[in-house]
Amino acid sequence: MGTLDHKKELEDLIAIVVGEGGSDLHISEGRYPTIRVNGDLIPLLKKAVLSKEDTMGLLSQLLSKERVEEFLNTMEMDFSYSSGNGARFRGNAFFQQGTVGIALRLIPHKIKTLAELNLPDSISEFSRKKQGFFLVVGPVGQGKTTTLAGLIDLINKERTEHIITIEDPIEYVFEQDKSIIDQREVRTDTHDFQAALQSVFRQDVDVIMIGEMRGTETIATAVTAAETGHLVLSTLHTNNAAQTIDRIIDSFAPEGQSQIRVQLSGSLLGIFSQRLVPRISGGMIPAYELLVNNNAISNLIREGRTHEINVVIETGSEYGMVDMNKSLAELVRAGEIKPEDAYLYSLNPRGLDRLI
Repeated sequence: MGTLDHKKELEDLIAIVVGEGGSDLHISEGRYPTIRVNGDLIPLLKKAVLSKEDTMGLLSQLLSKERVEEFLNTMEMDFSYSSGNGARFRGNAFFQQGTVGIALRLIPHKIKTLAELNLPDSISEFSRKKQGFFLVVGPVGQGKTTTLAGLIDLINKERTEHIITIEDPIEYVFEQDKSIIDQREVRTDTHDFQAALQSVFRQDVDVIMIGEMRGTETIATAVTAAETGHLVLSTLHTNNAAQTIDRIIDSFAPEGQSQIRVQLSGSLLGIFSQRLVPRISGGMIPAYELLVNNNAISNLIREGRTHEINVVIETGSEYGMVDMNKSLAELVRAGEIKPEDAYLYSLNPRGLDRLI
């Protein structure tokens, strides 16, 4: 096989992802380039199996020379990439068994509304709050960033606020409407999440969006920001609301845990946990859990009784709470998803039995 024109090859692969409605592109030595469409991985068998030179050649199109050097030293790297035809990707380069792998996630241009994302209108209420802490949680690839973008864009359309996002890397690029939006990328615009968060207090900010809660210091500063008149939106890789609260509190040393419990019980607005479930008609549809912080939840957080939170969510529909099993059962009843998929995505399959 002749040598690949790596610039042209990358453009070609990106065109295939966009054209096929794909969500991801995987590039690794010794394999066919592979795309993910509606959750399924599809190898591009008309392409050649990638050599080491091809993989590094494609990487050098995605990263600057300096970033390639840095990657070879650190052995992993997050980055964002905008192609010539306007497609934007969030990328990660890594080593596996001594060879380089690259995963690229396509970031749609248009920021979808909550309705277009099939998300409940009730979460739009959190975007209208003046202060407090709202988290979108779930495993990787479940649409957390997309949901946050929908909320930020709603604020942008409805309110005159100064919004600062701190991201690694920047994913959705917002167009200013009523609000001023400044987007800061870790390593490009700021050294790290913590440095950016510390300086945000001097930037006359109203709304802060933190791409991901990393480290105790970032969490502590974010909670303090939520207490001092800012609306703070962020994400965590946790399974549900109760686990999220435990994760936040457990990230602190034992002597700091009672203070963070008190702070969190007062500043938390809500936690939205989501999963993208395969839709019978094609594509994906979200199932979700919504915790709304009220007196009962606040007391459980303060008293360290997080194991009781799930019961409060199950019985709290009058307060706007949504239980994941109820959400899955409704999707089954509406003919949107298969019962077996509902069980697959449920965190409490026995409880789902009663609803389906």
